[in-house]
Amino acid sequence: MSTLLYPVSVIDYPDEDGQPMAESDFQRTPLIYAVESLRIYFQDREDVYVSGNMFVYYEQGNPKAVVAPDVFVVIGAPRHDRASYKLWEEPKGPDFVLEITSKSTYTEDQGVKRGVYALLGVREYWQYDPTGDYLKPVLQGWQLIERNYWPLPARRESNGSLLMHSVALGLDVQVTDGKLRFHDPVTGRILHSHAEAVQAWQQAEQAQRQAEQAQRQAEQAQRQAEARADYEAAQRQALQVRLAELEAQLRG
Repeated sequence: MSTLLYPVSVIDYPDEDGQPMAESDFQRTPLIYAVESLRIYFQDREDVYVSGNMFVYYEQGNPKAVVAPDVFVVIGAPRHDRASYKLWEEPKGPDFVLEITSKSTYTEDQGVKRGVYALLGVREYWQYDPTGDYLKPVLQGWQLIERNYWPLPARRESNGSLLMHSVALGLDVQVTDGKLRFHDPVTGRILHSHAEAVQAWQQAEQAQRQAEQAQRQAEQAQRQAEARADYEAAQRQALQVRLAELEAQLRG
């Protein structure tokens, strides 16, 4: 057993390494989407923690025993803000990990990280290649069975989309036209990020306003039509009265 040079309480576990969150928009955009959409999806669950690009320390007293998943979900951990995720301070490790693969991370994602996640008992390990340069197909997922990862099934839809299912999340993971999306198989809806949710709300509000305006215009047109009909009926009635008077005069 190794002996610590310093007490555990004074060991520093850095919260960042000074590196950017992602190399480019190709990696940054799906990373932000995945974290935000999953947080929204699990927002009513106090026992689900979703985060991304955060240090996960897995050996107390050893700051070098660390991995930084692009996206991870823990089913059974309290939902609150953290500077880093230390396994010895938490009830359990991640259930779901997604890495956004790039040129600089491909080797690590396929090798070292995969081994660490298996060691930590991560139930599902996923990789997504937004540029399509490193993975064929661009979305791949594995489930942990007896400390080894085995591929999850995938299928091609008629529209060319690549569809897989995450048992850990209870969600479908879909790539359409190169874009990663989570899909709720129960409700049939696509999960949105905060920006997409706001945009969808604004579009719904605009559609509602347009529908209300169209309804008001239809009601106004109906009132005008009824007013014209009443006027024409009054004119016809007046004409009939006048004709009756003329006929009476002729008979007289």
